[in-house]
Amino acid sequence: MRMRIAILAVVVAMVHAAAAQTVKVDHMTQSELIEKAQALNAKAQGPDGSASVKLDEYPNHFTMIALRHKDGGAEIHENYADFFFVLQGHATLLSGGTVQDGKTVAPGEVRGTSVQNGDRTGLSEGDIVHIPTGVPHQLLISDGGTFIYFVIKVREK
Repeated sequence: MRMRIAILAVVVAMVHAAAAQTVKVDHMTQSELIEKAQALNAKAQGPDGSASVKLDEYPNHFTMIALRHKDGGAEIHENYADFFFVLQGHATLLSGGTVQDGKTVAPGEVRGTSVQNGDRTGLSEGDIVHIPTGVPHQLLISDGGTFIYFVIKVREK
């Protein structure tokens, strides 16, 4: 009898876990992602020099595509880790260090003017980056450059 109850409990837990997950498989090619990013080009010509759009949302993460023509500001995400998949272009990632003039702009989101004393990492097509929760970071784009990247934001807290 105990074995039946244990099996029933496991089955119920599995059904509950399956219901919490998406039931479809998502697939996008690099070409499709770049095409979606190119559609953001007009918006990225604005003062920020960047544009992004959320692609899909899941129970503990969401995906985005982003296009940059200019440096980004410094950021700290207190609840989400970032995974960047570089699709096109080159950038320099500053990570670690401290955020200058940091201000909370939304719950769990700090923005500032720059990252000071951070590590510099060159990024180019095919690179993958994981930025843990709480790590200051900033993307620098060379003048006249275009940087396209796919982002997975994973809730860690």
